[in-house]
Amino acid sequence: MQHARVSRRIIAVACLFAAVCGCQPANQTPTAPEFVSPPFQPIPGDPPTVARQIVFDALAHPDPRIRSNAIEVIATTGEVRMMPRAQALLQDPAVPVRFLAALAVGDLEYNLAKDQVGALLNDRDLNVRLAAAYALTKLGLPEYFQVLRDAVASEDQTLRANAALLLGKSGQQEALRYLYWILQRRDSADKVLLQAVESIAMLKDARIYPKLWTQLISAYADDRIVGIRGMGALGTEEAKNAIVTLLDDAVLEVRLAAAAELGKLGQTIGESEVQAVIRKNLLANMDPASAERVRVWTALAIGKIATHDLLRHLPDMLQDPSNTVRLAAAKGVLLVERRRRTAPQ
Repeated sequence: MQHARVSRRIIAVACLFAAVCGCQPANQTPTAPEFVSPPFQPIPGDPPTVARQIVFDALAHPDPRIRSNAIEVIATTGEVRMMPRAQALLQDPAVPVRFLAALAVGDLEYNLAKDQVGALLNDRDLNVRLAAAYALTKLGLPEYFQVLRDAVASEDQTLRANAALLLGKSGQQEALRYLYWILQRRDSADKVLLQAVESIAMLKDARIYPKLWTQLISAYADDRIVGIRGMGALGTEEAKNAIVTLLDDAVLEVRLAAAAELGKLGQTIGESEVQAVIRKNLLANMDPASAERVRVWTALAIGKIATHDLLRHLPDMLQDPSNTVRLAAAKGVLLVERRRRTAPQ
């Protein structure tokens, strides 16, 4: 199986579900110790209850990558009830955890953490300060947008990439000016350029479509996955049609990423790609790390496509021996529950 090449992978600090992305958090080297989890004990209860327990337990996991993934699940699924526990991680010793905890405060506009996230403006790590400025901007203090804007000129490529990410997440059209400026800079690293393109798509500027298309036809599988996510953020019919072409990609993870993004956009056309993983036992001849990545992608795709035939597989995935797979399945369960809860009656 062809694997996503990781040398061009986007953003160091904010990379989520590292078992899928294969990227290293900032200030964490490839030789960081592996944390050995105790044998997983099945959690009883209905899927939403199990999913919340998985996320809650992951917030206290000794591996900062697992804590980071748990925070991302909370922010993405809108699980505000877990924010007091996530708020405590604003003081976590790991930079990526503090970074993502601050982002969660901003994404969920969690005002109860306003003072604590404000204290991170003096954090020893510049990326965490940047995340704090983003959170305060989202909490109604627009003067901190300037911090994001100024960081695009940083000589630190990770800081510049994270500034591009947060400008896209800000939702402010003013950010487009600075994101296009990044694209014109010859000294921007690949991860910076990739993030700037995706962030422009997040701001719904259709002019970025040709650059997104270039990513979709890249020789690098990880670039194609970033392009899929960018097309999904853009969300136009042209962008959706472009994602469909990746359902025939040679790399299984890319096909699953395309299926998941189309599901997020309300299209179930990629369901067969997910079903193939389950019914054709495509994991049988993979090494353990590759099989884990595919299980993560499968769980994420199920949660986004959310057809009845696919959803029946999520309860079993909640009991997977892998922390990362369980978190991906928990994210899927909680996303489905959130959609049901907010759907018009």
